[in-house]
Amino acid sequence: MTLMHGIGKNRFVVFGRAGMDMFADPIGTKSEHAESFRADLGGSSANICAGLCKLGSASALVTSVSDDAVGRFCLNRLAHYGVDTAYIKKVGGEYRMSLAVYESCMEDFQNVIYRNGAVDFQVTPEDVDRVDYSAFGALITAGTVFAAEPSRGATFRAFENARAAGLPVLFDIDYRPYSWPSPQVAAEVLSRAGEEADMIVGNDEEFGFMAGGLEKGLDKARELALRPGRVVIYKKGSEGAVTFSDGEEIKTGIFPVTAVKPNGAGDSFMAGLLAALADGRDMRDSVLRGSACASIVVSKAGCAPAMPTTAELETFLASHPGPTDS
Repeated sequence: MTLMHGIGKNRFVVFGRAGMDMFADPIGTKSEHAESFRADLGGSSANICAGLCKLGSASALVTSVSDDAVGRFCLNRLAHYGVDTAYIKKVGGEYRMSLAVYESCMEDFQNVIYRNGAVDFQVTPEDVDRVDYSAFGALITAGTVFAAEPSRGATFRAFENARAAGLPVLFDIDYRPYSWPSPQVAAEVLSRAGEEADMIVGNDEEFGFMAGGLEKGLDKARELALRPGRVVIYKKGSEGAVTFSDGEEIKTGIFPVTAVKPNGAGDSFMAGLLAALADGRDMRDSVLRGSACASIVVSKAGCAPAMPTTAELETFLASHPGPTDS
């Protein structure tokens, strides 16, 4: 199955973490001064799942959650957004869900992540073998799953299972240094995942990290894009993105907004990009719609709750002056 044919099925199986987000309320309140926090779904892969569902796509999350109140909270929120939770395993003992505590303000933004005994690393090869890959069009993974065993080996096994079922593999680099034992291990493992993927999405720092230096990142993206049929998207923050597809270099801008926080943009970008491609839009338009989704998310509190619906995305695009020049 080709990359675009798989995406066109509009049914995605997603590997990676779910977690709880707690963000200071109201907007503009610093965490250390907050008297109340809002709680909702978080975690990069869970956010991508929620974003896809809100845009009319189908998604299923493959992960582990703690067998406690916080784990059940995350399962309930996944269900609320329409995410298929059939492949999520509950794990007892001292394993815990990820927790992110952050604020909705750009000045000196703080996002405190708790990952001690992270339960999402407990996905096993047996767990990924339970997935009915034939029910999906493409596999998505975020890079955090590769930071520790057994989820690292299990996710590479999922790549093999996907290949056997004819599914393309979509890889969001999502490098989080705090999850890894060392930068050297991270560079080696993430590079392997990139080599095995049919679509690679990352920012300039992530490609630079994989290449051994920020200045080498764009060349690394170009190198990865040499494989026929592979799409590589090199995000440059406020400078937009460069997409390498079918021998083309497609440069796109961003949709400027008044941001209230920086996080969640990448997850929303991925959801918007894939939903647009699944809808039959061309690559440039799809990247721009992903960029619009990212702008919407950073302009609102929270991550999963800030992901736009299709109607909200269309309203934003109709009212916004348009993207910056690339």
